[in-house]
Amino acid sequence: MRRHLSSAGPLLIEATCNQVNQFGGYTGMKPADFRELVHGIAAQAGFPTDRILLGGDHLGPYPWQNLSADQAMANAGEMVRLFVQEGYGKLHLDASMPCADDPRPLPDAVIAERAAKLCSAAEAARGSGEPVYVIGTEVPTPGGAVDETGISVTAPEAAEEALRLHREAFSACGLDRAWERVIALVVQPGVEFAHETVEDYARARAAQLSALLDRHPGLVFEAHSTDYQRPEALSALVEDGFAILKVGPALTYAMRQALSALATIEDECVSAANRSHLCERVEQVMLAHPEHWQKHYVGSPEQQRRLRIHSYSDRIRYYWAYPEVKQAIEALIRNLENSGIPETMLSDYLPAQYKKVRGGTLRNQPLPLILDAIGNALDPYLAACAGK
Repeated sequence: MRRHLSSAGPLLIEATCNQVNQFGGYTGMKPADFRELVHGIAAQAGFPTDRILLGGDHLGPYPWQNLSADQAMANAGEMVRLFVQEGYGKLHLDASMPCADDPRPLPDAVIAERAAKLCSAAEAARGSGEPVYVIGTEVPTPGGAVDETGISVTAPEAAEEALRLHREAFSACGLDRAWERVIALVVQPGVEFAHETVEDYARARAAQLSALLDRHPGLVFEAHSTDYQRPEALSALVEDGFAILKVGPALTYAMRQALSALATIEDECVSAANRSHLCERVEQVMLAHPEHWQKHYVGSPEQQRRLRIHSYSDRIRYYWAYPEVKQAIEALIRNLENSGIPETMLSDYLPAQYKKVRGGTLRNQPLPLILDAIGNALDPYLAACAGK
């Protein structure tokens, strides 16, 4: 919010269906709770709430795939209703995942029919507002890919077929007016990140897909997993019609890098008895609660240990809110506020921030340093979307 404050336009912040739902998701938050969290941060940052656009990502039966389709869709409909009721204005309707009694893979027509049912639930819940919709899926399961597999650009024919099926399903449910508020289709433009590699955007590969937008005025593509793309690639994506760029792990990865660097500095500046031991605490918690990383990180114990810290998937992000980890972060910040951070060590471990500190544009304090590291990861997105 601080980074975007001086820019124009809205700030889109989304919650995924397994993070936030009527049962609390893995964050423990319902849609109203997440809205209040975001607005509370806005108040602290001085960011106008009327510039915040809240969204729901992958809204569908994903959290309840172990249930029958009827049960899972009933839960998904209630979730969508709550998102709309609490003022979320952008909804990605994603019913692509098969439930316990579904055939695999799920037929495209069934996916479209279920998306239309979710739209019906949203339209029934809305008051005077008019939410906009995103349809389709060409991405890994919410939370990140499990396997490091090759990717391919969505075929224009497949994108056209997805649009046709969804448009027909919406019309069959009496949702022609709502269809006018479908603003984007999720596609795969050929970008993805694995645990230790990034698939960079190559606009030549996506040229035919981009050309499809010429036949659909007012529609754009939404690109997920754009984390870690080079700044020039992000600008090219926007220019080519992939106007909604999703980013998440790249920001939390930058936060982890800053915290790790500060923990290393703390080891040199604070006595052993008083140190936060942040890195050790995080490792202990991840080993005690492996459910957020175990199925994602395979290999030898040493490979898993490395990935727990350094994977682009950044599964470590699930652990920052654990009480013992939060306490360690607070101790780290407090210790370095008291001891001070030598410029020499800042130069060694946070060189980008060191330049700003020397230039007088950044305070040499733990929290400003962490926020600046996150902001540096976000800046290319702000630049790519500026004025678009």
